[in-house]
Amino acid sequence: MSRELDNPQQLAAFLTPERVLFLECDSKAAALNALIDCLARTPQITDAAAFREAILSRESLMSTGLGLGIGVPHTRLESITDMVVAVGWCRQPLLDYVGLDGGPVELILMIATSPDQHAEYLRLLASVTARLKNDEFRRAVLTAEDTAAAFRLLTC
Repeated sequence: MSRELDNPQQLAAFLTPERVLFLECDSKAAALNALIDCLARTPQITDAAAFREAILSRESLMSTGLGLGIGVPHTRLESITDMVVAVGWCRQPLLDYVGLDGGPVELILMIATSPDQHAEYLRLLASVTARLKNDEFRRAVLTAEDTAAAFRLLTC
């Protein structure tokens, strides 16, 4: 399934308001597990155990912290029927989730996709990270009053 991702509204094709979460976590593991639990309940993920293992295994190889307080844990599995996204952020940066710039992570965009959606995944990642690299936009998302406001910002 191919969808154009040239505009931010297309993120709404993979992200729902229920999958935008405030995370009350003090560790990378707790944050990842909260987002894994959120996505594992979606119909697109047909093997929750394999999904959990894949995300945690990938993260153990190398941090998915991109810098600027952003983390993008991701996986591609046959047991995922269509791309699905969850976003979580912590009011307190996760000091043990280190980005490429050496700083902690505050905003986590978790992406699960099937192996045949690699190009679509790359377009989504490029689109979202380009927007989040904008300091004003990133601050607006991080300081949103509630998850509905954050969802609107991310998808409009």
